[in-house]
Amino acid sequence: MENISGRKPHMGWFIFIVALISAAAVLLSVNVRQVTVVGNSRYTEEEIVNMLFQKKLDWNSVCFFLKEKTQEHIQIPFVEDYQVDFVGPTHVEVIVHEKSVVGYVSYMGSYMYFDKDGIVVESTDTALPGIPEVSGLKFGQIVLHQALPVEDGRIFEEILNLTQLLSLRKLSVDGIRYNSKGEASLHINRVEVVLGDGSQMDGKISLLADMMPQIQDLDGTLYLDNYDENKEDLITTFRKNFSE
Repeated sequence: MENISGRKPHMGWFIFIVALISAAAVLLSVNVRQVTVVGNSRYTEEEIVNMLFQKKLDWNSVCFFLKEKTQEHIQIPFVEDYQVDFVGPTHVEVIVHEKSVVGYVSYMGSYMYFDKDGIVVESTDTALPGIPEVSGLKFGQIVLHQALPVEDGRIFEEILNLTQLLSLRKLSVDGIRYNSKGEASLHINRVEVVLGDGSQMDGKISLLADMMPQIQDLDGTLYLDNYDENKEDLITTFRKNFSE
């Protein structure tokens, strides 16, 4: 049968392949030029970008899109997960969902970080800044991603409440210590702050925030365990440590 168009049958396929190659070439020439990272506090934006874009090919918009849709997300310490939104062909937004960490304990040469429910979420060889060490707790064998095995699980509610109050008042502490009665003390530079039991903790931390400018450079112990919001003539005690 004669070809009415006068074209050879294989010419159509040739044109299609050329068009396909041209389209692929155009797509492969589009690269990610802007990455916006939100929700991150544990890592800098540069660190997040370096984790997600490890290879040169990752910067190609098509390749990164396919990688995002077909592969599992990489595991990032202290990050629960992240979401990638393509704002445009050359602009990517990364939304980071960090794990909720309230403190860490030292265990067999490692630092075990736990969340508000006492679940051990991460383990590192070095202590990270901004997260207080919690000492004085009695626990058994620690297993990652399981609850910290303490005698009284209610202690985590007190730790969470305390760390939230400290964050609200913008107070950074080096450590939190609990004695055998479950009473808390804070360590801030060279100052120990005795808080006592968990009652009226909001008032205690508020008072501590007011006093910090006067005591932050001192060496000694501040006693707030006798705090009573109903007393108008409350007297606080600060005892200095004297070197020999």
